[in-house]
Formats: sequence, C-alpha cells, structure tokens
Amino acid sequence: MPVDTLEFEEPVAILLKEVEAMRLMPHTPERQATIARLEARAEELRREIFAHLTAWQHVLVARHADRPVMLDYVGRLFTGFTELHGDRRFADDKAIVTGMGHFHGQPVFIIGHQKGSDTKQKIYRNFGYAKPEGYRKALRVMRLAEKFKQPVIVFVDTPAAYPGVESEERGVAEAIALNLREMALLDTSIVVVVCGEGGSGGALGIAIGDRVLMQEFAVYSVIPPEGCAAILWRDAARKMDAAEALKITAKDLLGMQIIEEIVPEPIGGAHQNHAAATALLDEAIVRHLAELTAMASADRLEARYQKFRSIGRLGQAFTDESPAEAAPVPPESSAE
Repeated sequence: MPVDTLEFEEPVAILLKEVEAMRLMPHTPERQATIARLEARAEELRREIFAHLTAWQHVLVARHADRPVMLDYVGRLFTGFTELHGDRRFADDKAIVTGMGHFHGQPVFIIGHQKGSDTKQKIYRNFGYAKPEGYRKALRVMRLAEKFKQPVIVFVDTPAAYPGVESEERGVAEAIALNLREMALLDTSIVVVVCGEGGSGGALGIAIGDRVLMQEFAVYSVIPPEGCAAILWRDAARKMDAAEALKITAKDLLGMQIIEEIVPEPIGGAHQNHAAATALLDEAIVRHLAELTAMASADRLEARYQKFRSIGRLGQAFTDESPAEAAPVPPESSAE
C-alpha cells in the first residue's frame, strides 16, 4: 500500500502516480523496465529532497500519519513485553505506555508516549498528550527499574503535556518537575530516543537520560512552532519562521550537544519503511546500552549530571576571567 506523500514531495508524487497507472496495465518486459526506471528516479528525487529539508519540513515528516509510533517499535525491538498500568494514585494514562520486556535477551524497562496510528487509537491515546498520572506512572516504573538494576529505554513522541484544566488541577507541572529531579538521580542506565515530536515539558518529563538519541527527521523543541509563532508574532501562520528560529532539528541539537547521536532513517523518513527504521534504531540502542552497562554507577551518574548541567552555555560571553563584563554590578543606591 503506497504511503502518502507530503506537500514538498510533489515531484516524487507525480512519478509514483505514473508507476501506479502503469502497474494497472498488462505486464510486458518493456513496461516493467519503465516502471523500474521511474521508481529509481523517484528514489533519487526523494533522496535529494530529504537532504535539504527546512526545519518546518522536518516537523511535517515527524508528524506523518504513517510514521512508526512507540508500540510499533516495541513490537519489533523487544520480546515478552508486558505492560504495566497505573500511577497508584489516580488513573492509568493511555498517552504514556510503560512495561518490561527483553532487548536482545537483556531484561529492560520500556517507557514512552503513544500517539496512536488511526483516529480511534489517537482519541484513545489522547493524541500523545500525557496528563500528570502518566508522568507519575512513568516514575513508578523507573523506580522499579532502579530497584531491579535494569536499564530503561524511553521513546519520546508528544506535541506537549496535556494543557487541560484537569491536568493543571492534578499538578502536571509538579509531576514533570519531580521526574526531572528523579531521573537525574536514577541509579540505572537510561537511553532516550526522540522518535517523533519532542514537544516542550511533555517530552522532557521522561527524557533525562545518560544518552539522548534522535531519529534523523524527528524534532525536539521547547514549544511547537505554531505556539511559538502565536506568542512571538501573534500570528500562527509564521510557523515556518518559528521552526527555523527554534533550532528543532536533529542536526541543530547535535551541534548544541543536547543529544548524543542522530539515528539515520530510511530514504524519505521512517514512515517509508518501518522495518528498516527499526533496524537502524536497534543498532544505536545496542551500542549505547553496552557502553553504559560497562560504566561504574558513580561515573554514569556524574556524567549524566554534567551533561545536563552544561546545557545552555553559549560561547564565551560569561567567563571567570571577566566577571565585570559578564554581570555588571549596579551602582549603590543613594538610600544606602
């Protein structure tokens, strides 16, 4: 079944329509050769287009309806997955899935946002918008992982935390803040994968890890571009400008040392080939998990702390050698 093309893939879409039309005709050696030539040209065009995507086009790829979601990866990467439900305080949030399974024979705990892959599932999963009980459920499972000394693998894919009244009433900000603190101190290996949208505190609430990996066409940002444009320019139509300013692509974030590695995707994005995307992700997780397992607990925790403590230092504007330039001291008040 052909995958829907995005708006900027129009040249590819034209070629694929030609291929589809030719497949309905009687098969002949000449026609098969033409189809093969058109498919090769479509793949070449797609490779060229995806090599030069804008930040907003990355957002469109990350939101593609056919992009693999957490449970797609869980089904391919892990064996014996058993889901764990509930935060033991209020309810079971369907937007965050937690559980345990085996990864290449090693017991692991798995946590992640689940958006759903069709309309019915998306409604059931609240489109990946997690509520406080989701973050509390995640923390409960992380503490189980620490207790049994098993690694945690996290999949981040959410537009943001749920902003509704009931979410605020039950303390979503407190739940996220607590997770940030506890994940920084959690005494077990944590590998985080940003596999779709990494939106705002909703993403960060389960994304403090020893390694933060990001798929090639995923995005990770303090706010969705539409929301940023509405706040800065009071015009959501300027979402493209906002996407560029936010520096939300994997390449941007690797350059700022927010993430450790960009995980490649198949030509045209993970939605084009779920199996190939999973294989590429599998290799990266195996490698980073092996490195973390070999580290002493104290060294791993210190490295995690230093990683997040260093985020936000830009250039040499603030240095110990020039404190006066970094933070001018105001003149004493005449009242004193």
